[in-house]
Amino acid sequence: MSTVARPTPPQSPATPHILDNAAWAALTGPHAHLAERVGRAARYPLDVSPFTALADPADPRAWDDLAALVGPGTVTPVTGAKSAPRGWETVQHGQGVQLVDTALRAEPAPEAVRLGPDDVPEILDLIALTEPGPFLPRTVELGTYLGIRHRGRLIALAGERLRPPGWTEISAVCTAPDHRGKGLATRLVRAIAAGIRERGDTPFLHASATNTGAIRLYESIGFTLRRRSDFLLVRTPGAQQEQTA
Repeated sequence: MSTVARPTPPQSPATPHILDNAAWAALTGPHAHLAERVGRAARYPLDVSPFTALADPADPRAWDDLAALVGPGTVTPVTGAKSAPRGWETVQHGQGVQLVDTALRAEPAPEAVRLGPDDVPEILDLIALTEPGPFLPRTVELGTYLGIRHRGRLIALAGERLRPPGWTEISAVCTAPDHRGKGLATRLVRAIAAGIRERGDTPFLHASATNTGAIRLYESIGFTLRRRSDFLLVRTPGAQQEQTA
């Protein structure tokens, strides 16, 4: 199993990097079998992931397709867009960071166990306790999820989420509060990364721009900040809005 970091492939300055629109690349690539799509907009099933994606957030036609996909008056997240078109309500505007593996030591965690559908209730309990980000009943279908148990109880978790071609996002990294400070999350991140590297992908991850503690941790173990990103929570135009616009 390789533990050598894979460098980011050089690209022309005029060519957008695939990670600039990672959700779209995943939904039209390795996760296409999960995608619900209308033209230039796509999303995961609502019990898999809240992510929606636009082929080009600057294209008004993509926003029209998204409105058709999710329906009128619906609140939905959109990544990679700084603002929504006229007629859309911005419910929340946040910023995140994207980090890529450049020097991570990836290695298996012998104490980690593979988690599956039967573990979802316990996973959801840990997610509710630690709030690392959204996790839904079928999120485990997105990739490999590993956990660490103590006396039978699930106390730490990490897994795979977005999967653009050549890349895999590490997500849902969390540890129960009474077991923090033992390096469990780091061991799981290294183990998930080992599996990602083994199939030839490069690990990456996202974090809220305000979560400076997590960002420092990821940088200390071999991730490098690649870019800052915007995310929106928007409400699609409703029938009444369309009539009065």
